[in-house]
Amino acid sequence: MSKRKSKETSSVNGECISQVQRILRERFCHQCPNGKLFGVQLQYKHLLELLKRTTIHGESNSALIIGPRGSGKTMLLNHVLKELMEAKQVRENLMQVHLNGLLQTNDKIALKEITRQLQMENVVGDKVFGSFAENLAFLLEALKKGDRDSSCPVLFILDEFDLFVHHKNQTLLYNLFDISQSAQTPVTVIGLTCRQDILELLEKRVKSRFSHRQIYLMNSFDFKQYLRIFKEQLYLPAEFLYKPFTQKWNKNVQSLSEDRTVQDVLQNHFHCSKDLRSLHMLLMLALSSITVSHPFMTGSDLLEASKSCRMDSKANIVHGLSVLEICLIIAMKHLNDVYEGEPFNFQMVYNGEMKVSTLKSINITLLLLK
Repeated sequence: MSKRKSKETSSVNGECISQVQRILRERFCHQCPNGKLFGVQLQYKHLLELLKRTTIHGESNSALIIGPRGSGKTMLLNHVLKELMEAKQVRENLMQVHLNGLLQTNDKIALKEITRQLQMENVVGDKVFGSFAENLAFLLEALKKGDRDSSCPVLFILDEFDLFVHHKNQTLLYNLFDISQSAQTPVTVIGLTCRQDILELLEKRVKSRFSHRQIYLMNSFDFKQYLRIFKEQLYLPAEFLYKPFTQKWNKNVQSLSEDRTVQDVLQNHFHCSKDLRSLHMLLMLALSSITVSHPFMTGSDLLEASKSCRMDSKANIVHGLSVLEICLIIAMKHLNDVYEGEPFNFQMVYNGEMKVSTLKSINITLLLLK
């Protein structure tokens, strides 16, 4: 009977640990709209009001969300969209187009992606357009249901906005901002960028059509707030299935935040970067040490995770290689310098290694003779 109970306990513990890891990994890895926002309540209110004017009242707008990487620009936008989508009117009418400067490298690719996301491939068909503006205007015209008030509002989200600036003549940006200023179709353009000098990169004709609304996220919290973020990121939700474990886990997190060793680790991390993604990486590495036999996070776990974060990535690649493998890499480096990037085969690498070995043996012999 006792064996049966112990088996049941171990299976519950295993299931419990896997659920904890799933919840926390989802929180750390994804810009989850169910997570909490830290210190950006004013920006949240500003962006929400801006998008409400488009989705509910049919106004067109444009704005830029500016902040360093990891400051929560995408998370802020996801939270606002989540709240907007709770309204039936918005959920049924709002059309979203997500573009990324790393993927849509020119206006032609961007236009194809806009057509695909608006599901207008059949409408466009084999039509030939005289210009980019004509093509985009046709797509937006096709979304109209009648008058302006009953037209589908369209939200354009441009991630890595600064890369769109480098497109030829900034045609995409010009046309999007131009449409957002017109009173034909309710369109809002939201750009996300880490460049604070972004307005200086815009051409005059593009800048004149931009509304100059800018929302800044600057990671302005202090260490006390950072410590609170650390706790809130690790806390399990009250609705977690295993209630006794939840209480023990959250109590352990509280004691961790009061531990001097943990505070030193977090303070070093805080002074290196206030980027919340770097904090998530630290917590992710510490979370990987959680097992059935080691169910609670400790200060030593965070210390080891911090060391892993600070390791040189290139040194990690070489670490653990044999002497022969290191010699081959050295020979390849020498050959790469000689042939200036031209391809070479294994025989050439071997010959290069033999030359290195011969030179080393000659140098050792000369030292011994001296």
